[in-house]
Amino acid sequence: MGPRSGLAAVSAALLAMNRTLQVRDVLQTIVASARELLDARYAALGIPDGNGGFAQFFVAGVSDRQWKAIGPLPRQHGILAAMLHDGNPVRLADVRLDPRFEGWPSAHPEMSDFLGMPIADGVEILGALFLANKRCPPGRRKPGACAFTAEDEELLSLLAEHAAIALTNARLYERSRELTIADERARLAHELHDAVSQKLFSLRLTAQAAAALVERDPARARNELRQVTALAAEAADELRAAVIELRPAALDEDGLVATLRAQIQVLDRAHPARVTFDCRDLRALPAAHEEALLRVSQEALHNALRHAAPRHVEVTLFRRGLDAVLRVTDDGSGFDPSAVRTAGRHLGLVSMRDRAAAVSGNLIVESAPGKGTVIEMEVPVG
Repeated sequence: MGPRSGLAAVSAALLAMNRTLQVRDVLQTIVASARELLDARYAALGIPDGNGGFAQFFVAGVSDRQWKAIGPLPRQHGILAAMLHDGNPVRLADVRLDPRFEGWPSAHPEMSDFLGMPIADGVEILGALFLANKRCPPGRRKPGACAFTAEDEELLSLLAEHAAIALTNARLYERSRELTIADERARLAHELHDAVSQKLFSLRLTAQAAAALVERDPARARNELRQVTALAAEAADELRAAVIELRPAALDEDGLVATLRAQIQVLDRAHPARVTFDCRDLRALPAAHEEALLRVSQEALHNALRHAAPRHVEVTLFRRGLDAVLRVTDDGSGFDPSAVRTAGRHLGLVSMRDRAAAVSGNLIVESAPGKGTVIEMEVPVG
């Protein structure tokens, strides 16, 4: 492999690794990129669990049926142990002849030439890449005629360095997302707690009133007890909502529309204001766009419900030309958007504008004291 083709192949592999920020997708891309880059028949990537085994093991070149037949994830022994504990690359003409080789399961494919490379972030070994059976060009198919070269080792070392960066970034992204989800769940929990507490307080007062009326006004007591029954049913509904809605945010699985609709249903139950949602002719959007639209809608809803005392808050998603538009409208107390220094920071307008700008979008805020507020975010979708 010449320098030009090698550089082009590495560039393609690095671009592939950085197209996603989901850890599992990054790991699968790394192992597939390594196999393609070095033209190997088999490739694997192991992530240690810290207890003598692998937490995850990704393969390329082995079918799902073969992988299931091989059995449990490998332990950290033999060549694998050398990779994960010594932190040094291993290049062998025939892995089966190495004294550290300890065999493999009966369903495991036969392997000979081997190249292993740790993926390290400073002193911490994040995982290890394993490649086996370098493909031979036509006319050189005799056993031992092809093997991994020093140039292959150098290319895999470069790939491993960037793989460490991609993996670290993906893990940081997922951790950041988990913290965001935790914050959102805590906010929803607080609002649901308030709603349930209000219902239980009303239930208690109504039950006390019924008890006081039992002897002197049985008819009114019966009416109060019917109210107790209704309030108890509402409180039970709120508790069920708490169980259902406080699951982790489902943006990745359910998409923006379903996630936003579920959260607005919670807010509608938890607040005196009527909170409604409408979506018109909007298909799935890129993940970054959906994330930005969701966070801006949450910030706008929080502002309206906590600070503006509205009777009605309406959230709408729709398509306008080549753009997707989010509009959050409330009939609350409003504010003066020109007072950017105070209102902008207090109401999160700066962060909302930053989120819009990050996806090449635009944020418009229309409000006036006593006139309610309209927040509109527009993002291009092609």
